[in-house]
Amino acid sequence: MRISVVDVGSHTVRLAIADVRDGAPLPVHTTKSRLRLAEEVDGERRLGARAVERIVEAVADACAEAERWGSDEPFVFATAVVRDAPNRDEVLSAVEQGTGVRLRVLPGEVEAELTFLAARRWMGWRAGPLGVLDIGGGTLEVALGRGRLPDFAVSLPLGARRLTRDHLPGADVPTEAALKELRRHVRHQLRDVAARVRWEGPITMTATSRTFTQLARLCGAPAGRHGPFVGRSLTRKALRSAVAELASLPAGRRAELPGISAPRASQSLAGALVGHTAMKLMDIRELVVCPWAVREGILLQRIEGEAQGWSDRLAPATQPPVTGAKLRLAAPPQ
Repeated sequence: MRISVVDVGSHTVRLAIADVRDGAPLPVHTTKSRLRLAEEVDGERRLGARAVERIVEAVADACAEAERWGSDEPFVFATAVVRDAPNRDEVLSAVEQGTGVRLRVLPGEVEAELTFLAARRWMGWRAGPLGVLDIGGGTLEVALGRGRLPDFAVSLPLGARRLTRDHLPGADVPTEAALKELRRHVRHQLRDVAARVRWEGPITMTATSRTFTQLARLCGAPAGRHGPFVGRSLTRKALRSAVAELASLPAGRRAELPGISAPRASQSLAGALVGHTAMKLMDIRELVVCPWAVREGILLQRIEGEAQGWSDRLAPATQPPVTGAKLRLAAPPQ
């Protein structure tokens, strides 16, 4: 059986197709469309008409590609860039009318739970009590647990794109005052969650997301061309140096550094600062970089279904999210 997922993010729309074998999603084909939706958001965080059109086109293309590869209908979801938009219902309706596919919104806590599920599967039980950090464009997800699913999962408004927009909007080298204020803001948001992480004391702390992957590469981790099975890690000491290096450059020149892509160059400093501050407050000296994240979590959930009591809280296509609503992911393949 072949299944797929489409992720509508702040920079790209990504399609991941996998074969189901022995309970694991084995990758077959991936594609991405660069939309840079973050650049299409106005001062009120609304997505403009052209951005909505591009989302519809990209989702339609991804679904057609999945069909060509013999996949079932993809599970199509969006995270913070759509979730936080005041005209979110308009976006969801436009996708459904234009493609016939339902675009679902992942609440941050569900994103954290699914990411934890993926990290647990990748790291295995030998990792022991597990902690997961995931820096996205709009939010930072933190999850902790000893089992298959997290005992604690939270989403905080500390995404790299959001913080860049609100605290480091210029393209020039940021001032010390701006960096100090941003770090103070991050510490305030993280204070209680960091205390929980220290109290839980997970044996293994992992990092997922493109932000952490690029920061790890900047700090000397092997390049992506070496494949997902090469060990990658990120130390707090190295990340502290990376923050200083990124802060010394204007946004346009950060893409010249190893691992930092041009679309994410402007927000790389905010991502590094959040990562370092979180590691410091949580007393984490090293993060293991995990290549699986929320997309793989959704694929795993589709494979495993509801057999162990999973509860998803996904927003209906034309209604605001309802905390605690119990909606199922697509049924697992037969």
